[in-house]
Amino acid sequence: MTIGNGCKIYPHVYLGDNVKIGDACTLFSGVKIYSDCVVANRVVVHSNTVIGSDGFGFAPQPDGSFNKVSQIGNVIIEDDVEIGSNTSVDRATMGSTIIHKGVKIDNLIQLAHNVEIGANTVIASQTGISGSSKIGENSIIGGQVGIVGHVNIAKNSHIQAKAGINRSIEEEGKKWAGAPATQYSNHMRAQVVFQRLPELEKELRELQHQINSFSQKESK
Repeated sequence: MTIGNGCKIYPHVYLGDNVKIGDACTLFSGVKIYSDCVVANRVVVHSNTVIGSDGFGFAPQPDGSFNKVSQIGNVIIEDDVEIGSNTSVDRATMGSTIIHKGVKIDNLIQLAHNVEIGANTVIASQTGISGSSKIGENSIIGGQVGIVGHVNIAKNSHIQAKAGINRSIEEEGKKWAGAPATQYSNHMRAQVVFQRLPELEKELRELQHQINSFSQKESK
């Protein structure tokens, strides 16, 4: 284990075997960093966050049970990252879960194994990102967003709160909302229509009644 110069490490912090901490880092009380994880310079981690816990990997067996898949990777956190309290960043199954420089992560967030967060991305509370998904740099992710595994999110994406991302986003610089997510402008138009559904249903019934009346007259 190595710890750089000028770090502040508060009581009840746990650092596992072969952990590397850079210069000027602050680890608040209760932070847990599991073995082999790497934290660069000027990183701030708030209380009770866990870095390097096992990824959620279990192989189904013929009898319906599950066997644990060994999680032998690590977590790499680059310079100037800040992570809020009670957040979990899982170690990779193989390779590394990576949080690139300048990322800001709120409280109560789950980053699964082999996730990669691009530089200068911000993520609000209660968001969950499933395994092996990659978030492009300079993205903004609102609270309670859910992102499925094995997708790529283009850089400069803006994802509104409570959105559900179920596929890759390839267009850069777009806004997304809803579950499943669509482009923000389309989502807002759909919300306007949704508010008018009772009125539109009434109009549709009146039109249907007129059509039926016209058809009856024509048949006579």
